[in-house]
Amino acid sequence: MIKNIIFDFGDIFINLDKPATAREMKKFGFQELTTDLTSLLQEYEKGLISTDTFISEINTRFPKANSEQLIHAWNAIILDFPEYRLKFMESLASDTTYRFFLLSNTNALHIEKVKENMGLDRYKRFKECFEQFYLSHEIHLRKPDEDIYRFVLEKNHLKAPETLFIDDSPENTLSAKQLGIKTWHLLVGTEDVIHLKSKL
Repeated sequence: MIKNIIFDFGDIFINLDKPATAREMKKFGFQELTTDLTSLLQEYEKGLISTDTFISEINTRFPKANSEQLIHAWNAIILDFPEYRLKFMESLASDTTYRFFLLSNTNALHIEKVKENMGLDRYKRFKECFEQFYLSHEIHLRKPDEDIYRFVLEKNHLKAPETLFIDDSPENTLSAKQLGIKTWHLLVGTEDVIHLKSKL
């Protein structure tokens, strides 16, 4: 029986344009993700380096762009948060049958863009729907590393078989499943989080 539900954020609640950053960065010479660049992005996503350091490091690799252009390109992935999903989550949060958690690979620049796009009032309403609101740059862990799921389970005394994890990435749901967590790999464009009850 499911007692706990852990939600991803991007493409579960907030819409994303995942190719947008690469598309924007091509203007400044970006061709493909290298091992070095991937490592830098993951460090930033874990909050192991500051935003200033991150932008400076990106700038050394793409000197044709200034800081403002790099931040614009980086945040291009963040789109809108449909009101119907916010109302759905608020309605769901009133159901005391379940405990609700958010677990997202989100960096400092992206969450500020989310707040800007949503508006602080809507963002606050959304955040209040969850018992805990975990962002990777604040807890220094990221999906799909199993440590991040262990962290949430242990910190909140959750049992894996009683927990459902919803994410749009098969890599993330697979690693959660390895720990015995039930998962829903949500197919973006085909499925929507508002259909959650059919999965319970």
